[in-house]
Amino acid sequence: MASAHPEPGVAGRSRRPIAWSRLASAIPLYAIVGLSAFLMVFPFLWLISTSLKSDGEALIIPPVWIPNPILWENYQRAWEALPFGRAYLNSIYIAILVTLVQLLTCAMAAYGFARVRFWGRDVIFVLFLATLMVPFQVTLVPSFILFKQIGWVNTHLPLLVPPMLTNAFGVFLLRQFIMTLPLELEEAAVIDGANRAHLFGLITLPLIGPGLAALGIFTFLGTWNAFLGPLIFLNSSELFTVPILLNSFRGLYNTAWPLVMAASAISVIPVLVVYVTLQQYFIQGIALTGLKG
Repeated sequence: MASAHPEPGVAGRSRRPIAWSRLASAIPLYAIVGLSAFLMVFPFLWLISTSLKSDGEALIIPPVWIPNPILWENYQRAWEALPFGRAYLNSIYIAILVTLVQLLTCAMAAYGFARVRFWGRDVIFVLFLATLMVPFQVTLVPSFILFKQIGWVNTHLPLLVPPMLTNAFGVFLLRQFIMTLPLELEEAAVIDGANRAHLFGLITLPLIGPGLAALGIFTFLGTWNAFLGPLIFLNSSELFTVPILLNSFRGLYNTAWPLVMAASAISVIPVLVVYVTLQQYFIQGIALTGLKG
């Protein structure tokens, strides 16, 4: 009787064309992904290269990729040229404080819109989201007049209080995350005697950790890179944040581009640390909140 199983050699030969066809079909995809990754990394590589050049070498055409000589002292010069350390501390404490408080306020508002039933909840939520369509530039002049009258101009309060209390995107992001949580968890806790504070603090907050991480990255990046707000509300150099101080490296007639790039490279460090630390939670939070494509 003939065997029903194919010979090993025949099976191996049949699998090889399939494997090669899959590999050939995947090559264009990998090429596109690799090219896209290079285009995204290219500006950062150029920043690092320019930060190690001399003033004259930074302006050579065609440009030079590898500096000769490599001037590591540009980073020290950039740090000492202006009160960069003070601006660094200002940006760090503003970004951390805004991020932490905003996570709490957005989580509380999101929980109210997702779980608490009250009159006009859906209408209020739609109106709240409508504020996302109003650009910051539209409210800039009224905000400046208001902050001027209450004595907040040339302080960090305009950079702290409004972002802490008003972030419609953060509320929407966390509300969508909370809506995916099963109600049975809260119902079981209510049977055991839990109140609304227990439901929020002991059940909801631990379960929306990925969403909080995603919002935390968005908030930290936005606060750290904010330029227009500090430019309008701050006048004293000791109150400047990093983006404002970086703009001070630009002269009236010339610009020391190596120092600008060195200072920019230093300013990127906290952003990289935050993103690398929370990267896996960031991806998970975006996927679970339905913001993917």
